[in-house]
Amino acid sequence: MNPENNYIEINKHSWNNRTDTHLNSDFYNLEGFLKGETSLNPIELEIFGDLKGKSILHLQCHFGQDTISLSRLGADVTGVDLSDKAIASAQKIAQETNSTAQFICCDLYDLENHLDKQFDIVFTSYGTITWLPDLDKWGKLISRFLKPEGKFIFVEFHPVVWMFDDNFEKIEYNYFNVEPIVETENGTYADKEANISQSYVTWNHSLSEVASSLINNGLEILHFQEYDYSPYNVFSNMIEFEHKKFRIEHLGNKIPMVYSIVAKNKKSD
Repeated sequence: MNPENNYIEINKHSWNNRTDTHLNSDFYNLEGFLKGETSLNPIELEIFGDLKGKSILHLQCHFGQDTISLSRLGADVTGVDLSDKAIASAQKIAQETNSTAQFICCDLYDLENHLDKQFDIVFTSYGTITWLPDLDKWGKLISRFLKPEGKFIFVEFHPVVWMFDDNFEKIEYNYFNVEPIVETENGTYADKEANISQSYVTWNHSLSEVASSLINNGLEILHFQEYDYSPYNVFSNMIEFEHKKFRIEHLGNKIPMVYSIVAKNKKSD
């Protein structure tokens, strides 16, 4: 079967296969999280501001650490993810931490069949859109679930990063979304030595594709920022040059690694 046609099942298996390793990894530091540490980074925290009383829809939430971190800041949060194993873990962690966060397991494009509500904020971050083939459908979904004047907050790895080979030595992939990328990996970004292997299907999305998907679905971009570092040590050959700020050692600050967008839903009641 063509992997592109079966990408949902392939990617669901991929994330189910990673979940136990991620839960037990130093990367996710579940022990510290259960004691009250936040999983959110300064980049998104500065954008969010005061969240008390806000309703938030968190797309592609994995096992819910960011979702629960947002609820700890006073927000009413619903997290969504494709992986049933990750969502079951999220519900367990929410219970253990007395969090009010709610979780839904479904394919993102099918969310309208599982949720009928609008939110003050829709949020997604770090390695999410690469799993989606169609960003126009993504933009429609964001618009659908945002209240009038509601905000979309997005922090993502820069598309330039995805152009490189694994060692960041040469350009291997197209900047533009021209075809699905089908790969198999050993280990996982949270534990590169883990004894697991999974296949997956992803897509590269240019900045213009991201912006157009929002603008064409009634959102106004209020903020756009690029960053020359990653808050996560998830790629090969990275060094930490400041606390929780990582760059590719031999590239330094020469490439963008992350970007953030805030967009407002222009539709009226």
